[in-house]
Amino acid sequence: MTEQFPAPRLQRRLRPALALLVALAVSLILLVAPGARAEEAPVLDARVSKILDGDTFTLSGQSRRIRVWGLDAPEWNHQGGSAATATLRRLISGKHLRCAILDIDRYGRFVAQCFLPDGRDIAAEMIRSGVATEYCRYSRGFYGTC
Repeated sequence: MTEQFPAPRLQRRLRPALALLVALAVSLILLVAPGARAEEAPVLDARVSKILDGDTFTLSGQSRRIRVWGLDAPEWNHQGGSAATATLRRLISGKHLRCAILDIDRYGRFVAQCFLPDGRDIAAEMIRSGVATEYCRYSRGFYGTC
């Protein structure tokens, strides 16, 4: 007669290892996901038609507004809002952008990571200028300011 390990005892010993393995896998996915977001998303290529505030604009031929992913700018009617709007206007007005659509927000806007023709990320430029901040809740520290 061969002796076997009781199944419940073995399962109890493996549970912490399995939990650690799952936690590591989830952490790895969360670390890798932000960098790969724009690479896997549907893309809009179009000229900017209107600036609405420091983190929202429209593209020619698109009925939906674009909300810049990872960027938190004050509303146009709040303190700092006019500076943020003016900075975004100087940065992108009339330019041809490439925007990777990552989501649709509760207002029906496309949430997109957008790039200037020279490859610069709009959110990164706005954060660097000091008129807006990284929206850490959604960006998970992608721009390194959280």
